[in-house]
Amino acid sequence: MTDCAFCKITTKEIGADVVYEDSQVMAFNDIRPSAPVHILVVPKEHIQSIAHLESNHNEIISKLIFTAKSLAAKSNLKGYKLVFNVGREGGQVIDHLHLHLLGGWNQRGH
Repeated sequence: MTDCAFCKITTKEIGADVVYEDSQVMAFNDIRPSAPVHILVVPKEHIQSIAHLESNHNEIISKLIFTAKSLAAKSNLKGYKLVFNVGREGGQVIDHLHLHLLGGWNQRGH
């Protein structure tokens, strides 16, 4: 999608504070964090939202969750939230599937 901000980040047309990248996903710090640790994990393939998933997306959803789990461990998070917002009514602002990794409350150094 040509005017999708997250597609432009994954293709490096727009800069981001990238904390992880592989052939399928990219993770970067949210520019408007709502937690001491707020990382967005996005697929490189443009998928609008959870509501637009097809059965062939099973692997990418698993990859998003396992990437978030790994990043939580690297961030020394003892507890954290994983959030998918779906549609405007669900709080989704960017029309590109993304997983919020939120944590760091009540932990030393945050």
